Amino acid sequence: MSSDRNIKRAALAVDGGTPIRTKPLPPESPGIQWFDDLEIELVNRVIRAKSPFRYYGPDVQHMCDGLEAEFRRRYGVKHALGVSSGTDAIYISLAALDVGPGDEVLIPGYLWTSCINGIIRLGAIPKLVDIDDTFSMSPQDLERKIGPHSKVVLLVHMSGVPGDVQAIVDIARRHGLRVLEDCAQCNGSTFKGQPVGTFGEIGIFSLQINKSITAGEGGVLICNDDHLYKRCFGIHDLGYARDNVGILMDTSCDEQYHLWGCGARMSELTGAVALAQISKLDRINHNMRDKKWKIRRELEKIHGISFRRIPDPDGDTGAFLIHWFQTPELCRKFVEALKAEGLRGEGYAKPCIAMEQWGLHWYFNNKSLVNRKSLHSGGWPWSLPQNEFAHGYGYGKGTLPVCDNYAGRAALLKVPSSLSDEDVADIVAAYRKVAAHYL
Repeated sequence: MSSDRNIKRAALAVDGGTPIRTKPLPPESPGIQWFDDLEIELVNRVIRAKSPFRYYGPDVQHMCDGLEAEFRRRYGVKHALGVSSGTDAIYISLAALDVGPGDEVLIPGYLWTSCINGIIRLGAIPKLVDIDDTFSMSPQDLERKIGPHSKVVLLVHMSGVPGDVQAIVDIARRHGLRVLEDCAQCNGSTFKGQPVGTFGEIGIFSLQINKSITAGEGGVLICNDDHLYKRCFGIHDLGYARDNVGILMDTSCDEQYHLWGCGARMSELTGAVALAQISKLDRINHNMRDKKWKIRRELEKIHGISFRRIPDPDGDTGAFLIHWFQTPELCRKFVEALKAEGLRGEGYAKPCIAMEQWGLHWYFNNKSLVNRKSLHSGGWPWSLPQNEFAHGYGYGKGTLPVCDNYAGRAALLKVPSSLSDEDVADIVAAYRKVAAHYL
């Protein structure tokens, strides 16, 4: 490692100089770095038992049951349900909350496309809410956007950090709205000591490969309400409850829970991997949080870089470091210089990006939303008579000015769960070197 003085004098790699590092950063997907013999052993138990279906088989190993028990214990809730994906968890939860035509669901402009997907599939209307410097929903804009058709606030905990959770929930309660928490990017996070996912009626989690713990795909939803859980169960399966040996109760269960299901059950193979992973969640988040804050404390000394506000640093998972620059042009130039200095990954990995390149995480990049694409002919659900109230709703860039501003000026550094102290030193050195030339 060169001294700071030599680093500042050196030509930037983007201009032909020597990069800080040539070795790619570790893969950014947190959970997969912690795969070991435990995942292999639990999966092998399912294979040896020839019982990959969770509800019945020759010798069911109850991996999904074990995973759900761990979620109930960790989050202190009555109910947890494993499902096929985080996307399906959102759809199932919204359906359980009785969202449909004539309803609107309030969503932030910085999110993931799955949040919108479930709303559209149910014939309801997404209503955009601006963000603030937490990169979460702005409580002030939420208050302004609530209207007579508002039914649910979809509170999305983006990029590893909850926003002003209690303020948002208090506003929803004051207006009689339900709250669904999307914790896909925030598994294991807390706000003022309370786990995210327990503030609203339902909390959902994802087990997709980019999440803190992963089974490649999968999701979990949690709640305390018996009625909501029964609805979620029926909707996630085939519309009916199951008896104690896993057989569908087509006629003997309560008729109010005769529903339409979407077949989004979790398999025992998914449950096995996820059960192994959840035992490692605290260690994974600790590693990311430790390295992130080591980096951030050093970068805070650089004039010209501003940082995301984190209302409760103790609840940060540490997976992402969001910061921004004076102009979009400077942000792009700075990030390209960082990549040239070696802040790169291999293959699909993109550890350092200008956030305008963050694809479907921004509302205005979701062309299906912007252009009101329909699964049916005739512009459904916007064309439904019950949804006439939304004819004037806009989804194109310019709808949310704060969102647009941050999307242009912000950069995102992903913090791998296996980052070493040497990696941290290289990241800091790269920022210092580029800052010496550009800031």
